[in-house]
Amino acid sequence: MSMPRKIGAINALYPMPVVIVGAVVKDKPNFITVAHVGILNASPPHLVSIGLGKVHYTNQGIREAQCFSINIPSEALLRKADYVGIVSGRKVDKSRVFESSPGEMTKAPLIKDCPVGMECKVVNTLDLPTHDVFIAEIMATYADESVLTDGRIDIAKLKPLLFDMSSRKYWSLGPAVGDCWDVGKKMEGD
Repeated sequence: MSMPRKIGAINALYPMPVVIVGAVVKDKPNFITVAHVGILNASPPHLVSIGLGKVHYTNQGIREAQCFSINIPSEALLRKADYVGIVSGRKVDKSRVFESSPGEMTKAPLIKDCPVGMECKVVNTLDLPTHDVFIAEIMATYADESVLTDGRIDIAKLKPLLFDMSSRKYWSLGPAVGDCWDVGKKMEGD
């Protein structure tokens, strides 16, 4: 391998999973497509974060209700997912794009066509100069039977979308390439 070339202070953490965040704003479900979502704690309490520019309409609903949903669209929802990410809820009634329903948290609308949805309760908000970072605990997760294998979400069945800022394209997953916490064992004794 040759010496790496410095290309600036860019974020090279893409691709990221595409999610659709749901919140109730002015008594209507509103949705926004987000790729800046993260896992903060993989064991209970399950904590996640979403970063939204302060200009987004959805932030108002999240701040007021202190909850939101994270819906994972499959490849089949590409057009709708892109659409709710490029139009503003201030100008377009996005409650008509998806059929939604509240779970136990009535202000965190779940999208019925998304194979996986999570209800999240805000536990902290980072108020950055240009963005709000909402840190939340996952209170409930819902998954369609069609994406489950042995009671667990099977991403091969889910077929989630991935977002890449560098190419400005959506991507899909390929086949698995190895087993976690196992493939590295082959290095022992090398």
